[in-house]
Amino acid sequence: MTGNLFIRGARVLTFDETRRDLDCADILIERGMISAVGPDLVAPEGVPVIDGAGQLAMPGLINAHFHSPANLMKGMLDSLPLEIFMLYEVPPLSDVPPPPELVRVRTLLGAVEMLKRGITSVQDDAFFVPGPDPDAIDALMGAYAASGMRATVALDQPNVVEYAKYPFLADLLPAGEKARMEAAPRQTGAELLDLYRHLLTRWSGAKDGRLGAAVSCSAPHRVTQDYMAALSQLSREWDVPFYVHMLETRVQRVFGQEVLGKSLVRYIHDLGMLDERVNLIHGIWLDEPDMDLIADAGACIAHNPVCNLRLGSGIMPFRALSDRNIPICLGTDEALADDGINLWGAIKTAGLVHNITDPDYRRWPTAQEILDCAFLGGARAMRRQQTIGRIMPGYAADIAMLDLSQINFTPLNDLARQLVYCEDGGSVRRTIVAGRVVMEDGKVRGIDEAELFAQARELAREHAPALETARAAAARLEPHYRDMYLRASRTDVGFTRWLEKGTHP
Repeated sequence: MTGNLFIRGARVLTFDETRRDLDCADILIERGMISAVGPDLVAPEGVPVIDGAGQLAMPGLINAHFHSPANLMKGMLDSLPLEIFMLYEVPPLSDVPPPPELVRVRTLLGAVEMLKRGITSVQDDAFFVPGPDPDAIDALMGAYAASGMRATVALDQPNVVEYAKYPFLADLLPAGEKARMEAAPRQTGAELLDLYRHLLTRWSGAKDGRLGAAVSCSAPHRVTQDYMAALSQLSREWDVPFYVHMLETRVQRVFGQEVLGKSLVRYIHDLGMLDERVNLIHGIWLDEPDMDLIADAGACIAHNPVCNLRLGSGIMPFRALSDRNIPICLGTDEALADDGINLWGAIKTAGLVHNITDPDYRRWPTAQEILDCAFLGGARAMRRQQTIGRIMPGYAADIAMLDLSQINFTPLNDLARQLVYCEDGGSVRRTIVAGRVVMEDGKVRGIDEAELFAQARELAREHAPALETARAAAARLEPHYRDMYLRASRTDVGFTRWLEKGTHP
């Protein structure tokens, strides 16, 4: 259900075409949409009024890349390279699916955390171990429906045998381990496409358009060509985003070089699957020709700077991408690789980490550029650039309201810089989605947080034995993955995205 609302006398950061920052303005919201913004508006009779004095009204944050299935995994792992990290996060030999109630609770837990920090929209690239089914999909989508936030969800599910996803690994694994991987549960492309039809037909556009579906191949080297082609076709037919993890690590660069004979960007381009619907996730180990192909296709990049540092993946070439006008959005990735679901941390990290890649400080990202990524880039990635990411008439009333009397804004010297470098989400007082106040003064409406947190703790305890069994098998595999990782690290790819040039393990 959408809402009617009137916000009186707030400072309004519009993010319209001229990036207006209105010192004192009103916002009229009708049927979930912004109908007017400006000073001295008249509140219609009977419409709830919010006193915005001393507060900032800005577009709700858009978490443009996220994996909700890791919501119960905060702090579970040390920093590890992605390939070894995933061995424990998504154990390849696991055969015990989580019950739908666990899926519901962990999804709702993450939604609550995001809403408290002013995140109104999320792109959830949801993986399932060992695989999804309709009940799990409905549990996840039902949780977002109950939370009140805006969510676009895809099924991030590989469909090739585990060792085929990596260079060198097939030769490094003992025969017995290869046989166990071949016998592990793995859904076919046809089975996964049936599940996508369920997701798309039941949930795309649900809750007055607040919920949406996307498609995901996880990554090009994790799926068969025919399944990836079918997903690309679904993306075109339904006009939905297509999530593709792309060149997140040096190992993935080596995979393209050693296995495909071309970069993974060139690979999907040559297959006709690189277009404006594609969200290329991470995009760290891109070279110049890759970036040209991405720019020509109109695809966007989902930047996850905290995750990239946590896993030692490297530093994304921000300026080289922005110089080509490639849209960049920002994401938290997941609770296990960020150890929080706080987009403010990703915003600040994106504003800082690129400063150590170029001595020419004139090419460092500005605070305004980072905010453009957070709002406009996020809306573009969701294919909702005409409906979210701005406070202006005709846009959805997805708004975060921040208390400007807090220490992060005292004194208020420059709003954009203090949003990027000072704010941590603690100043958020209200989160509004489609004209409805869904979070106010730290409480998400309609959610018994004490009960939810207790359920999360209990379900995590119940699921722990199955998780430990799977992780014991992962520990047995780790030495072989480490050998693969080190070999890839020593393979010359012609450039680096690490700071220590020329020093490989």
